[in-house]
Amino acid sequence: MKQRLPRQTANRSLVLIDTKHQRRWLNLAGVGVVVGLIAYALFAQHVLGLEACPLCIFQRVAFIAGGLVFLVAGLHRPTGLSVRAYGVLGLVVNGTGAAIAGRHVYIQNLPADQIPACGPGFDYIMDAFPLLEALELVLTGSGECAEVVWSFLGLSMPSWAFVWFVLLGGLAVAANWARLPN
Repeated sequence: MKQRLPRQTANRSLVLIDTKHQRRWLNLAGVGVVVGLIAYALFAQHVLGLEACPLCIFQRVAFIAGGLVFLVAGLHRPTGLSVRAYGVLGLVVNGTGAAIAGRHVYIQNLPADQIPACGPGFDYIMDAFPLLEALELVLTGSGECAEVVWSFLGLSMPSWAFVWFVLLGGLAVAANWARLPN
């Protein structure tokens, strides 16, 4: 007896997932990736002795925010348009992180005469300035953000962060955009 295969439709071939169970696991896989990335960042800071600059700290915050979006999407199991909200929110959070990492890479690649002077530490900035001014100071970067202290396969840590933000943003959309049968 021949087994009948389901008919493929034009839209069906573009769907990366086809069950809510797969959607849940993809979201939880996103959480796992973020936990791994933050664990390595903490290992690099506390074991390897690589001090995190202000832009690195903001990238960590963006990774954690993206991980929380994945976690809530994985636990909530939304339906209808609310599932797409998680895709959009994940894309926005990871896009913001990619912008911060991109700024960091830009600062690292400036010529030596254009690197901004070293500024006060992150804790001092957050304590001494109003929030918006503190954010502006951090995002403009400082000399400490320009130093490349770690690389793997020729890419600095902020470059790898940028790659991971792009991949996680793509995962957020892929896992939470498709309409699935009830």
